[in-house]
Parts: sequence; structure tokens; C-alpha cells
Amino acid sequence: MLPMGYLFKRVAPKSDWLNAPVVERIFSLSGCISENFADYVDYWKHNGFWLFDSPAIIRELARENGISLDGLTLFYYEVYELQYESEPGEPGRWTEFEPWAFPTAVEIPDNGALEGFDVVSFWCGNAPEHSPLSCNGLAEKIRTNRNCLLQSLEVARDALNAGRFEHSEPGPYRIIAVYTVPDVHA
Repeated sequence: MLPMGYLFKRVAPKSDWLNAPVVERIFSLSGCISENFADYVDYWKHNGFWLFDSPAIIRELARENGISLDGLTLFYYEVYELQYESEPGEPGRWTEFEPWAFPTAVEIPDNGALEGFDVVSFWCGNAPEHSPLSCNGLAEKIRTNRNCLLQSLEVARDALNAGRFEHSEPGPYRIIAVYTVPDVHA
């Protein structure tokens, strides 16, 4: 797994439309349901994975721009080294990818708690887009934990290899390890 970066998010409870009884809240990387702390891309402080190298960078950006981080959850993400690509009628394949050409030097947290694994679409290739488990309701058909995440890297790989993410969002897909991190400066 490669260090990807940090993000503060507004964690949303499971919506009534998602018929997945075990799910209580949405810890997906996608900002579709659990929103990001801000529309941060225009500030150009993100790294090559379109996240942040440290929580301090986010706190500085928030302070400079009057953005409140109160009540938000700090997440740290790692990404599996290969992405899954498939074309209609052809077998899927695992391919290499690299972060975009922004400096990337992620600080590894001392105290992150692994919450599970997300599968995220990267159709444009740069920024994380959708998390089909929550965005497309695949958690109704694919077993997740209470955070709407898969239990292991192997489960995520197996689900992709079996075509369980087809007909959701356009890929390629990347497997993301999702950690919560205590915000010691809150």
C-alpha cells in the first residue's frame, strides 16, 4: 500500500435509500455522501493523489480561508499499488499508475485506526471520484462493515476480479485503505 494522504470529512449516517442493514455511516473516500471539508482543489495545496500530505496543511488552509473543521473526522488513506481496469466484453486487468505531477511527501500517522477498504473510481485519472459501495448502493449486494467499507484488501481484489463493480461507475478502480486519525490539534 502506498501513502496517499489526509482529508477532513463530514461523516454522514447511512441514508434510508441504502438497503444495507449493517451499514451505520459512510467512511468512503468519495465526497458524494460524506462531504469533504471544502471544495479544496482550487487552493492548490493538495498532493499528487489530490489529498494532503499532512493534517497541518489542511489546518493552515482552513485557518487562512475561514473554513471550520469543527465536528469533522480526520482520515488518512493508503492506495493499493495497482488499479483495476476493464472494458465491456474483455477480461479485467491490473495496471500500474502514478500520482499526478504534484509534489507528494505524505507524513505517516502514528496512531491511525484501519476502518476498512474502499473501492474508488478514477475515471479522469487524477482525483478520487465515486465509491460505488455507497454512491451506487453496491453495499446492498457486497458485504461491508458498519462504515460501508470492505473488510480486507483480498475481499476488495476478489470483488473486482469477479466483476462485482461492473455497471456502477466507470473505472479504473483503486483499492483504498481507510484510517481514522485522532485530530490532536482539535
